[in-house]
Amino acid sequence: MGIEPGRLQFSWVSSAESTKFVEVVNAVTAAVKALGPNNNFVKTLPKVA
Repeated sequence: MGIEPGRLQFSWVSSAESTKFVEVVNAVTAAVKALGPNNNFVKTLPKVA
């Protein structure tokens, strides 16, 4: 599909685990930022002559 493995992550967090939720969000955010921009889905406009 063109999505890099590090950009798609799944985690189970209960509504009672607010601390775990914050940790998961921070870890996923850091991992995606480390990958840099995703250029796979950038649309380019056709060049007009």
